[in-house]
Amino acid sequence: MDQKICRWGILGTAGIARKNWKGIFNAENCTLTAVASRDLKRCQSYIALCQRYAPFDPPPRAFGCYEELLASDTVDAVYLPLPTVVRKSWAIRAAEAGKHVLLEKPVGATSQDVREILAACRRSGVQFMDGVMFMHSRRLEKIREVLADGQSVGTLKRIASHFTFGADEEFFATNIRAHNQLEPLGCLGDLGWYNIRFTLWVMDWKLPTRVAGHTLAEQRRPDSPGPVPVDFSAELFFADGVSANFYCSFLTEIQQWAMLGGTKGFAYVPDFVLPRYGAEAAFEVSNPVYTVAGCDFNMEDHTRRLAVREYGNGSENAQETNMFRRFAELALSGRPDGWWGEIALKTQQVLDACLESARSGGGVIDLSA
Repeated sequence: MDQKICRWGILGTAGIARKNWKGIFNAENCTLTAVASRDLKRCQSYIALCQRYAPFDPPPRAFGCYEELLASDTVDAVYLPLPTVVRKSWAIRAAEAGKHVLLEKPVGATSQDVREILAACRRSGVQFMDGVMFMHSRRLEKIREVLADGQSVGTLKRIASHFTFGADEEFFATNIRAHNQLEPLGCLGDLGWYNIRFTLWVMDWKLPTRVAGHTLAEQRRPDSPGPVPVDFSAELFFADGVSANFYCSFLTEIQQWAMLGGTKGFAYVPDFVLPRYGAEAAFEVSNPVYTVAGCDFNMEDHTRRLAVREYGNGSENAQETNMFRRFAELALSGRPDGWWGEIALKTQQVLDACLESARSGGGVIDLSA
């Protein structure tokens, strides 16, 4: 690809795509040329709304079906936020049409779905990436420095994370994430994907050897044939003695923290998925000291705050902008990087094992083979 600008199309008018519209707008090597929906009027209204906040010149073209967008010679890459059950088919069709593919998470309903998507991208020589924005935050570099310095955390022993939000009655009545034929993985796919991804990132992409998962609650939309997980926890065990747990839920109010504990201290990230509003992405490192002198028992805090200058959202250096900028660099280079597909598959494999365990009553699943 000789051009210097990656021309994007969006398949669908999902709410999260509005944020990514702004990410495309703020990335200097990207532009948005098309949006598709099965309802042309809905598509036109969607474009009109987003143009008020981040106006492209010329405005993206509205297509009344996905096939027309994929056939367009004005689109190089597609962002695909369609429901999980149809992601595989449209991702494969996009790849076969020669379009680079940025796919929402979970990438598929199963690991086999992910393998088929990645195979299609390899055959067509197109770039694949999933839409985990925090992977593109500069804060990760700073956290990695802390983990590697040998003093701040020491030898890593434990990883814990929570990602939750308290859904209201309307969510469980109308949202696709409460319908098992649209989003069969429920909170595990929607939120747990991030917990698993962060854990694997901390572990330098080593898979756990054993996994145990527990569905704590299920619910369904009135028109859903079956329930989906809405409250879920899991425990992961790694060969080097590190253990991890995570909790994801549609029932518990907003939490999105991660804790990395070791032999000398711990790191705490209060907002590992969606950075808090402001100009910095920060975290804390603590090395508490406990002293006893006579009748005085003192717990000294010794916490320091570390941060990178990176705006929380909607700016030129926000993580969603960095994601589109990095994707465009890879797409425009003509040399797709298969590593992004590898980590997506690993994330899905761990997710699958967590769900398999939960469905078997919490039995341990062996991933060491």
